Amino acid sequence: MSDQTGIDRITQAFAHAQTTQSAALMPYFTLGYPSPAESVAIIEKFAPHCDLIELGVPFSDPIADGPTIQRSTQKSLDAGTTVKKCLAMVSELRTRGVDTPAMLMGYYNPIMAYGIDNYVRDAKAAGADGLIVPDLPPEESAELEAAADKHGIAYIFFLAPTSNEARIDAVAERAKGFIYMVSVAGVTGARTQIRTGLDEFVRDVRAKAAVPVAVGFGISSPDQARTVGDYADGVIVGSALVNAYDAGGADSAGEFVAALRAGLTN
Repeated sequence: MSDQTGIDRITQAFAHAQTTQSAALMPYFTLGYPSPAESVAIIEKFAPHCDLIELGVPFSDPIADGPTIQRSTQKSLDAGTTVKKCLAMVSELRTRGVDTPAMLMGYYNPIMAYGIDNYVRDAKAAGADGLIVPDLPPEESAELEAAADKHGIAYIFFLAPTSNEARIDAVAERAKGFIYMVSVAGVTGARTQIRTGLDEFVRDVRAKAAVPVAVGFGISSPDQARTVGDYADGVIVGSALVNAYDAGGADSAGEFVAALRAGLTN
């Protein structure tokens, strides 16, 4: 790991993808699923095929997650996964040589229980580059955002097709690293179609923001990844990757991410 900030590393990952004329690929996987050791091995398997990684910190009430991610997080919790253990898994990935910029996706309650500054400090020390907190709106995120700035990692804001102009303008002004664009007004989960008009909304946000825009929720195939990658700076895939692992193990997960990469670059 270098002395660069997490924001620097995220920015460089998107810039590198752009030089290859591809959107950045950011898979999601749940830490501790199906066990801590196996999740580390799975992430290590697919990491070479992606630009960034979103690592899920399990929580008992994941309001933004659909059935697939909920099932994986519950199994992780049942196996005894805690915030400290998640940070240890991130550290283990770094020890194994996985240097891909990593976002910790977790809910605000465990962060508050851990202590906001303590969480951000320890996340940075473990090797995290950014924080994604789906249940914390921008109007209430100042304390966590300040802690992220203090420790040199990115606090990632969300936007959705339902976001009004005031919310879009506020996020565009404050965003660091990238903006996480939710493709649907709903929860995560693989879907057969991408929302009509999403491309126009992404372009509108990109015109206002100084950071890249990555799209997640519902992308389930290389063809969909390629379609979204034609107008977005990044593509986030979660439920479909968990499904790929469930169907065929770590090798299947690695092959699926490789196929997404091929879909984006072809």
